[in-house]
Amino acid sequence: MTYFDAPPLLLPDLIDRQSRWRANEPAIYCDGQLLTWAEFGGRVRRVAGALQEAGLAAEDRVVILMSNSIQMAEAIFGCLRAGVCAVPLNVSVTDGAVAAMIKDCGARAIITCDAQYARLVSMDFPEVVLRVCARATGQPTAQGSWVSFDRWRDAATEATACAIHPESMCNIIYSSGTTGVPKGIVHTHRRRADWAQSLALALRYHSRAVTLCSIGLYSNISWVSLLSTLVVGGCIVIEKRFEPAQTLTTIAEQRITHSSLVPIMVQRLLEAEQFTSSDLSSLDALMCCGSPLGLELKQRALREFGCDFIELYGLTEGIITTLDPEDAPGRELSVGKPLPGTEIALLDENDCPVVAGGSGEIISRGHITMAGYHNRPDANAEVSWHDTQGRQWLRSGDIGRLDEAGFLYIVDRKKDMILS
Repeated sequence: MTYFDAPPLLLPDLIDRQSRWRANEPAIYCDGQLLTWAEFGGRVRRVAGALQEAGLAAEDRVVILMSNSIQMAEAIFGCLRAGVCAVPLNVSVTDGAVAAMIKDCGARAIITCDAQYARLVSMDFPEVVLRVCARATGQPTAQGSWVSFDRWRDAATEATACAIHPESMCNIIYSSGTTGVPKGIVHTHRRRADWAQSLALALRYHSRAVTLCSIGLYSNISWVSLLSTLVVGGCIVIEKRFEPAQTLTTIAEQRITHSSLVPIMVQRLLEAEQFTSSDLSSLDALMCCGSPLGLELKQRALREFGCDFIELYGLTEGIITTLDPEDAPGRELSVGKPLPGTEIALLDENDCPVVAGGSGEIISRGHITMAGYHNRPDANAEVSWHDTQGRQWLRSGDIGRLDEAGFLYIVDRKKDMILS
């Protein structure tokens, strides 16, 4: 290594840098509680220290089953800081699905909240060595003692900087499967950092960003907001749930600049009685993704929010395109172009590249693509395609077409998709 060489900048590094250089700037807000970057960074390092003191090491999986809160953000960022693998789970799935995902990922620790504690306390996971709950009594159960989150965090020493291999597991996000156990999508520390920085640029985040998160923090959509805000050192504003009237009030009172939405949220905001009288002047950019955005709804959003409205097409596995608002007029049905560093192409029904103007399955490759599905070599093989140069591409399962200017349009699905 020469004098000017440096290891890649990973998310744990950003946590420390923001808490040092933006120490007195607001970092996170929820339920009337505001923490600066110095305060939030200190809590995150103590969570990381507590994980390390419990004997967890790189790539050990930590399941996070919590409702939206500052504690959940501390748990997520604490896992990143400790170099362990965060596994946030959807709180709305069945007990059986929760148990199956905990077993599938091979969790060594579980962090939960009061509302989710009851469904976990009777489950038996012998391999789990640490159980943390928001207000646990610490009384032993048949599965071991549950400790209080705040006491567990505050009793720990702040973690010191640790060497994290860029290709080690950063997180596992489970897909929303309809049958059986959803597939665990693995992202490495390097790819997650690249993903966050690319999205922060594409979605126009800046150091004064105040980002509203009202989707569950287990969702990859919320991770767009969380990690993009971390990249720029802005402030994360967490809502426990999405309610149109309350969200409009929060935008006005907290001077929200950015947020990640899904189409039904866009629709409900625009149709809310309070919409026309709400102060939305602070908004800089809103992103919408998750399912197709209808033409009429998209045109109205572009027109009425009074800010940059950006549609994102993507998969948690790593395919992402965005349609910049400047490119939208006349192309409202397009989902834009891929992020820098990402390539997309189309395959016909015979797995041959599609000629110009034709439709085919969207495939992608680049620096934000997942490392693979956890313990699913069969699924990894199913979504892989190799070109004549031996390069591996990710299949999307979506049918698209590219116009003469390179803008992508979604035509159909190869497989059935359920939207909720």
